[in-house]
Amino acid sequence: MNVDIAGILKASVGAFSVGALLSAAAVALICVVVIRLVMRVVDRLVGRSHADERLKRYFRSAVQLVLYILAGIIVADALGVNMTSIVALLSVGSLGVTLAAEDMLGNLAGGLVILSSKPFTVGDYIEVGGASGTVREVTLNHTKLETVDGLSVLLPNKELASSKLTNYTMLGRRRIVHTLTASYDAPTEAVKTACRQAVAAAGEKVLPDPAPFITLDSYGESAIQYTVRCWAKVEDYWDVYYQVGEALRETFAANGVEMTYNHLNIHIMDDGRA
Repeated sequence: MNVDIAGILKASVGAFSVGALLSAAAVALICVVVIRLVMRVVDRLVGRSHADERLKRYFRSAVQLVLYILAGIIVADALGVNMTSIVALLSVGSLGVTLAAEDMLGNLAGGLVILSSKPFTVGDYIEVGGASGTVREVTLNHTKLETVDGLSVLLPNKELASSKLTNYTMLGRRRIVHTLTASYDAPTEAVKTACRQAVAAAGEKVLPDPAPFITLDSYGESAIQYTVRCWAKVEDYWDVYYQVGEALRETFAANGVEMTYNHLNIHIMDDGRA
């Protein structure tokens, strides 16, 4: 698309008279006063809102930008500028910018959705798009996660807003799950006792409500599978997870329970023939 920008500007701007300049100056002064009054009203309305502080700032800046653009158009009209051509030029320019910055605008829209709906906040532990970690920063363009192993992951807000997201912090607690197997020779109650002792080894970090849950889960080909569930505060999750996992080996041994593993037994039969 070829646009004669010079021609449009030449056709739009005529000779400015002294009267037109004075009139435009007066209009500009009135616009500035009106903008300040409107922004005071906006500040009061935004201040009463319970929205995210960053979203409030972005909204205020957007309103102020729109008001100044309108003021510029009004002042240009007072100068006698042909606004039809200018608007056409701006429309073409905005179309080009929109096409060139499609991903950026998508991330911007996603950031606004995240800041307004608040599916998570800074400090929450989330899992989304195959990545999981603690939220360290939320901007209009991206969200920064810090993983358990100390890596920093930047997620585009466009993908983040449209993906399945799990927030492990929102409820204030996380569930620890350990799945393990025991020999068919081990009594069920002995296995459960060993599991309860392993959970107790984590001490007060294990929440009493919901209470720990231990059950026989399924019967395998060479072992019985058990599931151990308990709950901890979000900040204690990894401590409890590893403490219970380490204690299970010790409590199984103390209770004479065999913790099975995949192996092959070969039996040689003697049929008594020479």
